[in-house]
Amino acid sequence: MTKEIENNQHSFSKKVLITIGITALFSLAILFVYFAVNVMFLLFAAILLAVFFRSLGEWINHFTKIPEGFAVLIVCLVIIAVFSFAIWLLAPEVADQIIELREIIPQSLNTLGSRISGYAWGNLVLEQIPTWQELFNRIAGSKFLTRISGIFSTTFGVTANIVVIVLMGIYLATSPQYYTKGLIKLFPLSRRDRMREVICEMDETLRWWLVGKSVSMLIIGVLTAVGLWILGIPLALTLGIIAALLAFIPNFGPIIAVAPALLFALVESPTKAIYVLILYLGIQTFESYLITPLVQQKAVSLPPVLTIFFQIFLGVLVGGFGLILATPMLLVIIVLTKMLYIEDVLGDKDVHMPSESSSKS
Repeated sequence: MTKEIENNQHSFSKKVLITIGITALFSLAILFVYFAVNVMFLLFAAILLAVFFRSLGEWINHFTKIPEGFAVLIVCLVIIAVFSFAIWLLAPEVADQIIELREIIPQSLNTLGSRISGYAWGNLVLEQIPTWQELFNRIAGSKFLTRISGIFSTTFGVTANIVVIVLMGIYLATSPQYYTKGLIKLFPLSRRDRMREVICEMDETLRWWLVGKSVSMLIIGVLTAVGLWILGIPLALTLGIIAALLAFIPNFGPIIAVAPALLFALVESPTKAIYVLILYLGIQTFESYLITPLVQQKAVSLPPVLTIFFQIFLGVLVGGFGLILATPMLLVIIVLTKMLYIEDVLGDKDVHMPSESSSKS
Protein backbone atom coordinates (compact mmCIF):
# COMPACT_ATOMS: atom_id res chain seq x y z
CA MET A 1 0.00 0.00 0.00
CA THR A 2 2.83 2.36 0.91
CA LYS A 3 4.61 1.55 -2.36
CA GLU A 4 1.47 2.31 -4.34
CA ILE A 5 1.11 5.66 -2.58
CA GLU A 6 4.75 6.46 -3.35
CA ASN A 7 4.22 5.56 -7.03
CA ASN A 8 1.16 7.80 -7.16
CA GLN A 9 3.09 10.64 -5.56
CA HIS A 10 5.96 10.10 -8.00
CA SER A 11 3.54 10.07 -10.93
CA PHE A 12 1.85 13.25 -9.64
CA SER A 13 5.19 14.99 -9.15
CA LYS A 14 6.25 13.98 -12.66
CA LYS A 15 3.04 15.42 -14.13
CA VAL A 16 3.52 18.64 -12.18
CA LEU A 17 7.09 18.98 -13.44
CA ILE A 18 5.98 18.31 -17.03
CA THR A 19 3.22 20.90 -16.69
CA ILE A 20 5.67 23.45 -15.27
CA GLY A 21 8.14 22.69 -18.07
CA ILE A 22 5.51 23.11 -20.79
CA THR A 23 4.28 26.34 -19.19
CA ALA A 24 7.84 27.66 -18.97
CA LEU A 25 8.56 26.80 -22.61
CA PHE A 26 5.29 28.39 -23.71
CA SER A 27 6.11 31.52 -21.70
CA LEU A 28 9.59 31.68 -23.21
CA ALA A 29 8.08 31.29 -26.68
CA ILE A 30 5.71 34.21 -26.01
CA LEU A 31 8.58 36.35 -24.73
CA PHE A 32 10.68 35.44 -27.76
CA VAL A 33 7.87 36.40 -30.14
CA TYR A 34 7.28 39.64 -28.22
CA PHE A 35 10.91 40.78 -28.29
CA ALA A 36 11.71 39.36 -31.74
CA VAL A 37 8.51 40.49 -33.47
CA ASN A 38 10.37 43.11 -35.53
CA VAL A 39 12.84 40.54 -36.83
CA MET A 40 10.04 38.07 -37.57
CA PHE A 41 8.15 40.64 -39.63
CA LEU A 42 11.31 41.53 -41.53
CA LEU A 43 11.88 37.83 -42.24
CA PHE A 44 8.31 37.35 -43.43
CA ALA A 45 8.61 40.41 -45.70
CA ALA A 46 11.80 38.89 -47.15
CA ILE A 47 10.03 35.56 -47.72
CA LEU A 48 7.19 37.35 -49.49
CA LEU A 49 9.68 39.20 -51.68
CA ALA A 50 11.51 35.93 -52.39
CA VAL A 51 8.27 34.29 -53.52
CA PHE A 52 7.70 37.21 -55.89
CA PHE A 53 11.25 37.03 -57.30
CA ARG A 54 11.01 33.25 -57.61
CA SER A 55 7.72 33.43 -59.50
CA LEU A 56 9.18 35.78 -62.11
CA GLY A 57 12.37 33.70 -62.33
CA GLU A 58 10.43 30.49 -62.98
CA TRP A 59 8.37 32.28 -65.63
CA ILE A 60 11.59 33.34 -67.41
CA ASN A 61 13.01 29.83 -67.03
CA HIS A 62 9.88 28.36 -68.61
CA PHE A 63 10.28 30.41 -71.80
CA THR A 64 14.07 30.77 -72.06
CA LYS A 65 15.35 27.58 -70.34
CA ILE A 66 17.81 29.71 -68.37
CA PRO A 67 18.71 27.96 -65.09
CA GLU A 68 16.26 28.98 -62.37
CA GLY A 69 18.85 30.41 -59.99
CA PHE A 70 20.38 32.55 -62.72
CA ALA A 71 16.93 33.62 -63.95
CA VAL A 72 15.97 34.72 -60.43
CA LEU A 73 19.21 36.70 -60.15
CA ILE A 74 18.45 38.41 -63.47
CA VAL A 75 14.96 39.28 -62.23
CA CYS A 76 16.36 40.77 -59.02
CA LEU A 77 18.95 42.87 -60.86
CA VAL A 78 16.41 44.09 -63.44
CA ILE A 79 13.86 45.06 -60.79
CA ILE A 80 16.49 46.89 -58.73
CA ALA A 81 17.72 48.69 -61.86
CA VAL A 82 14.18 49.66 -62.89
CA PHE A 83 13.33 50.97 -59.43
CA SER A 84 16.61 52.87 -59.22
CA PHE A 85 16.01 54.47 -62.62
CA ALA A 86 12.42 55.32 -61.70
CA ILE A 87 13.54 56.92 -58.45
CA TRP A 88 16.25 58.89 -60.25
CA LEU A 89 13.77 60.00 -62.93
CA LEU A 90 10.70 60.72 -60.82
CA ALA A 91 12.13 61.53 -57.39
CA PRO A 92 12.54 65.33 -57.94
CA GLU A 93 9.01 65.72 -59.29
CA VAL A 94 7.43 63.46 -56.68
CA ALA A 95 9.38 65.16 -53.88
CA ASP A 96 8.14 68.57 -55.03
CA GLN A 97 4.60 67.23 -55.22
CA ILE A 98 4.83 65.72 -51.74
CA ILE A 99 5.97 69.09 -50.36
CA GLU A 100 3.08 70.71 -52.17
CA LEU A 101 0.79 67.98 -50.86
CA ARG A 102 1.83 68.79 -47.28
CA GLU A 103 0.96 72.45 -47.84
CA ILE A 104 -2.31 71.86 -49.68
CA ILE A 105 -3.90 69.41 -47.25
CA PRO A 106 -4.26 71.96 -44.38
CA GLN A 107 -5.59 74.52 -46.88
CA SER A 108 -8.07 71.98 -48.20
CA LEU A 109 -9.25 71.14 -44.69
CA ASN A 110 -9.70 74.84 -43.90
CA THR A 111 -11.69 75.31 -47.11
CA LEU A 112 -13.82 72.30 -46.28
CA GLY A 113 -14.43 73.68 -42.79
CA SER A 114 -15.49 77.03 -44.24
CA ARG A 115 -17.91 75.33 -46.62
CA ILE A 116 -19.69 73.20 -44.05
CA SER A 117 -19.65 75.83 -41.28
CA GLY A 118 -22.63 77.50 -42.96
CA TYR A 119 -24.83 74.57 -41.95
CA ALA A 120 -26.07 73.77 -38.46
CA TRP A 121 -24.90 70.15 -38.71
CA GLY A 122 -21.57 71.39 -40.01
CA ASN A 123 -20.92 73.45 -36.89
CA LEU A 124 -21.74 70.45 -34.71
CA VAL A 125 -19.24 68.34 -36.65
CA LEU A 126 -16.53 70.99 -36.52
CA GLU A 127 -16.92 71.33 -32.75
CA GLN A 128 -16.09 67.65 -32.35
CA ILE A 129 -13.00 67.75 -34.60
CA PRO A 130 -9.72 68.71 -32.85
CA THR A 131 -7.48 71.41 -34.27
CA TRP A 132 -4.25 70.55 -36.08
CA GLN A 133 -2.22 71.38 -32.97
CA GLU A 134 -4.45 69.29 -30.69
CA LEU A 135 -4.35 66.39 -33.13
CA PHE A 136 -0.57 66.57 -33.39
CA ASN A 137 -0.19 66.67 -29.61
CA ARG A 138 -2.45 63.64 -29.21
CA ILE A 139 -0.54 61.63 -31.78
CA ALA A 140 2.85 62.69 -30.46
CA GLY A 141 1.81 61.87 -26.92
CA SER A 142 0.48 58.44 -27.79
CA LYS A 143 2.20 55.20 -28.70
CA PHE A 144 0.75 55.28 -32.21
CA LEU A 145 3.82 56.69 -33.92
CA THR A 146 6.08 54.48 -31.84
CA ARG A 147 4.21 51.37 -32.94
CA ILE A 148 4.21 52.36 -36.59
CA SER A 149 7.88 53.28 -36.63
CA GLY A 150 8.96 50.50 -34.32
CA ILE A 151 9.32 48.00 -37.12
CA PHE A 152 11.58 50.34 -39.07
CA SER A 153 13.44 52.09 -36.28
CA THR A 154 16.08 49.48 -35.53
CA THR A 155 19.79 50.20 -35.47
CA PHE A 156 20.17 51.46 -39.03
CA GLY A 157 16.67 52.80 -39.69
CA VAL A 158 14.35 52.48 -42.65
CA THR A 159 16.96 52.24 -45.39
CA ALA A 160 18.91 49.49 -43.64
CA ASN A 161 15.76 47.44 -43.06
CA ILE A 162 14.79 47.73 -46.71
CA VAL A 163 18.28 46.62 -47.72
CA VAL A 164 18.07 43.69 -45.30
CA ILE A 165 14.68 42.63 -46.70
CA VAL A 166 15.93 42.85 -50.29
CA LEU A 167 19.16 40.95 -49.58
CA MET A 168 17.39 38.21 -47.65
CA GLY A 169 14.76 38.03 -50.37
CA ILE A 170 17.42 37.56 -53.04
CA TYR A 171 19.23 34.84 -51.06
CA LEU A 172 15.97 33.02 -50.35
CA ALA A 173 14.84 33.28 -53.97
CA THR A 174 18.10 32.09 -55.56
CA SER A 175 18.50 29.00 -53.37
CA PRO A 176 15.16 28.16 -51.69
CA GLN A 177 15.90 24.41 -51.59
CA TYR A 178 18.77 24.96 -49.15
CA TYR A 179 16.54 26.69 -46.60
CA THR A 180 13.52 24.47 -47.25
CA LYS A 181 15.51 21.28 -46.68
CA GLY A 182 16.98 22.70 -43.49
CA LEU A 183 13.51 23.56 -42.18
CA ILE A 184 12.06 20.17 -43.09
CA LYS A 185 14.89 18.33 -41.27
CA LEU A 186 13.66 19.85 -38.01
CA PHE A 187 10.68 17.48 -38.15
CA PRO A 188 10.56 13.69 -37.59
CA LEU A 189 11.18 11.46 -40.62
CA SER A 190 7.54 10.37 -40.70
CA ARG A 191 6.38 14.00 -41.02
CA ARG A 192 8.89 15.38 -43.51
CA ASP A 193 6.94 14.54 -46.66
CA ARG A 194 3.85 16.16 -45.17
CA MET A 195 5.79 19.29 -44.20
CA ARG A 196 7.12 19.49 -47.74
CA GLU A 197 3.52 19.47 -49.00
CA VAL A 198 2.60 22.21 -46.54
CA ILE A 199 5.50 24.42 -47.61
CA CYS A 200 4.64 23.93 -51.30
CA GLU A 201 1.00 24.87 -50.61
CA MET A 202 2.04 28.02 -48.74
CA ASP A 203 4.34 28.96 -51.60
CA GLU A 204 1.57 28.40 -54.16
CA THR A 205 -0.95 30.39 -52.12
CA LEU A 206 1.37 33.38 -51.62
CA ARG A 207 2.41 33.25 -55.26
CA TRP A 208 -1.12 33.54 -56.63
CA TRP A 209 -2.00 36.22 -54.12
CA LEU A 210 1.05 38.25 -55.17
CA VAL A 211 0.23 37.83 -58.87
CA GLY A 212 -3.25 39.20 -58.41
CA LYS A 213 -2.12 41.95 -56.07
CA SER A 214 0.73 43.14 -58.33
CA VAL A 215 -1.50 43.39 -61.39
CA SER A 216 -4.28 45.13 -59.47
CA MET A 217 -1.83 47.62 -57.94
CA LEU A 218 -0.46 48.51 -61.38
CA ILE A 219 -3.93 48.93 -62.88
CA ILE A 220 -5.22 50.99 -59.95
CA GLY A 221 -2.18 53.27 -60.04
CA VAL A 222 -2.38 53.93 -63.79
CA LEU A 223 -6.16 54.41 -63.87
CA THR A 224 -6.08 56.70 -60.83
CA ALA A 225 -3.30 58.91 -62.20
CA VAL A 226 -4.92 59.16 -65.65
CA GLY A 227 -8.39 59.76 -64.22
CA LEU A 228 -7.24 62.50 -61.86
CA TRP A 229 -5.23 64.13 -64.67
CA ILE A 230 -8.35 64.20 -66.87
CA LEU A 231 -10.36 65.74 -64.02
CA GLY A 232 -7.69 68.38 -63.55
CA ILE A 233 -6.74 67.37 -60.01
CA PRO A 234 -3.23 68.54 -59.03
CA LEU A 235 -0.48 66.05 -58.17
CA ALA A 236 -2.14 63.30 -60.22
CA LEU A 237 1.10 61.31 -60.54
CA THR A 238 1.80 61.31 -56.80
CA LEU A 239 -1.80 60.44 -55.98
CA GLY A 240 -1.66 57.59 -58.50
CA ILE A 241 1.51 56.20 -56.89
CA ILE A 242 -0.10 56.49 -53.44
CA ALA A 243 -3.22 54.67 -54.67
CA ALA A 244 -1.09 51.89 -56.20
CA LEU A 245 0.99 51.37 -53.05
CA LEU A 246 -2.01 51.46 -50.72
CA ALA A 247 -3.82 48.93 -52.93
CA PHE A 248 -1.46 46.35 -51.40
CA ILE A 249 -3.55 46.69 -48.20
CA PRO A 250 -7.02 45.22 -48.83
CA ASN A 251 -10.10 46.99 -47.42
CA PHE A 252 -8.28 49.89 -45.74
CA GLY A 253 -5.81 50.93 -48.45
CA PRO A 254 -8.34 52.28 -50.99
CA ILE A 255 -10.17 54.21 -48.25
CA ILE A 256 -6.94 55.92 -47.18
CA ALA A 257 -5.93 56.62 -50.79
CA VAL A 258 -9.09 58.52 -51.70
CA ALA A 259 -8.79 61.04 -48.84
CA PRO A 260 -6.09 63.41 -50.27
CA ALA A 261 -7.67 63.41 -53.74
CA LEU A 262 -11.05 64.37 -52.24
CA LEU A 263 -9.42 67.20 -50.29
CA PHE A 264 -7.82 68.62 -53.44
CA ALA A 265 -11.13 68.42 -55.30
CA LEU A 266 -13.04 70.13 -52.49
CA VAL A 267 -10.74 73.13 -52.79
CA GLU A 268 -12.18 73.75 -56.23
CA SER A 269 -15.81 72.63 -55.83
CA PRO A 270 -18.01 69.97 -54.20
CA THR A 271 -19.01 68.84 -57.69
CA LYS A 272 -15.43 67.95 -58.57
CA ALA A 273 -15.13 66.08 -55.28
CA ILE A 274 -18.14 63.98 -56.30
CA TYR A 275 -16.43 63.25 -59.65
CA VAL A 276 -13.27 62.12 -57.81
CA LEU A 277 -15.29 59.89 -55.50
CA ILE A 278 -17.08 58.35 -58.49
CA LEU A 279 -13.69 57.82 -60.18
CA TYR A 280 -12.26 55.94 -57.17
CA LEU A 281 -15.42 53.89 -56.70
CA GLY A 282 -15.43 53.02 -60.40
CA ILE A 283 -11.77 51.95 -60.37
CA GLN A 284 -12.26 49.79 -57.27
CA THR A 285 -15.38 48.20 -58.74
CA PHE A 286 -13.57 47.54 -62.03
CA GLU A 287 -10.62 46.01 -60.20
CA SER A 288 -12.67 43.93 -57.77
CA TYR A 289 -15.23 42.46 -60.15
CA LEU A 290 -13.32 42.23 -63.43
CA ILE A 291 -9.55 42.41 -63.09
CA THR A 292 -9.09 40.26 -59.97
CA PRO A 293 -11.26 37.35 -61.21
CA LEU A 294 -9.47 37.41 -64.58
CA VAL A 295 -5.98 37.55 -63.09
CA GLN A 296 -6.53 35.09 -60.29
CA GLN A 297 -7.79 32.05 -62.15
CA LYS A 298 -6.72 30.29 -58.96
CA ALA A 299 -8.52 32.87 -56.85
CA VAL A 300 -7.08 33.23 -53.38
CA SER A 301 -10.23 33.41 -51.28
CA LEU A 302 -10.30 34.89 -47.79
CA PRO A 303 -13.29 35.46 -45.51
CA PRO A 304 -13.77 39.28 -45.48
CA VAL A 305 -14.66 39.52 -41.78
CA LEU A 306 -11.68 37.39 -40.78
CA THR A 307 -9.39 39.48 -42.99
CA ILE A 308 -10.56 42.78 -41.50
CA PHE A 309 -10.31 41.42 -37.95
CA PHE A 310 -6.76 40.15 -38.52
CA GLN A 311 -5.74 43.47 -40.11
CA ILE A 312 -7.04 45.41 -37.11
CA PHE A 313 -5.45 42.94 -34.70
CA LEU A 314 -1.96 43.16 -36.21
CA GLY A 315 -2.35 46.91 -36.78
CA VAL A 316 -3.02 47.46 -33.07
CA LEU A 317 -0.39 44.90 -32.03
CA VAL A 318 2.60 46.06 -34.09
CA GLY A 319 1.46 49.12 -36.05
CA GLY A 320 1.56 49.95 -39.74
CA PHE A 321 3.83 47.10 -40.82
CA GLY A 322 1.45 44.60 -39.25
CA LEU A 323 -1.43 46.08 -41.23
CA ILE A 324 0.58 45.81 -44.46
CA LEU A 325 1.53 42.16 -43.96
CA ALA A 326 -1.71 41.03 -42.29
CA THR A 327 -3.32 39.49 -45.38
CA PRO A 328 -0.41 37.30 -46.57
CA MET A 329 0.21 36.24 -42.96
CA LEU A 330 -3.45 35.26 -42.65
CA LEU A 331 -3.11 33.17 -45.81
CA VAL A 332 -0.20 31.26 -44.28
CA ILE A 333 -2.12 30.71 -41.03
CA ILE A 334 -5.15 29.41 -42.94
CA VAL A 335 -3.02 26.94 -44.92
CA LEU A 336 -1.33 25.68 -41.73
CA THR A 337 -4.67 25.36 -39.93
CA LYS A 338 -6.38 23.50 -42.77
CA MET A 339 -3.54 21.09 -43.53
CA LEU A 340 -2.06 20.41 -40.09
CA TYR A 341 -5.18 20.61 -37.95
CA ILE A 342 -8.33 20.05 -40.02
CA GLU A 343 -6.81 17.42 -42.31
CA ASP A 344 -4.20 15.75 -40.10
CA VAL A 345 -5.74 16.01 -36.64
CA LEU A 346 -9.47 16.01 -37.38
CA GLY A 347 -9.16 13.73 -40.40
CA ASP A 348 -11.33 15.90 -42.68
CA LYS A 349 -9.88 15.59 -46.18
CA ASP A 350 -12.59 17.64 -47.93
CA VAL A 351 -10.77 20.96 -47.43
CA HIS A 352 -10.60 23.83 -49.91
CA MET A 353 -7.18 25.47 -50.05
CA PRO A 354 -6.87 29.25 -50.68
CA SER A 355 -4.79 28.68 -53.84
CA GLU A 356 -7.40 26.43 -55.44
CA SER A 357 -9.63 27.94 -58.08
CA SER A 358 -13.25 28.64 -57.34
CA SER A 359 -14.20 26.21 -60.09
CA LYS A 360 -12.67 23.39 -58.05
CA SER A 361 -14.56 24.28 -54.89
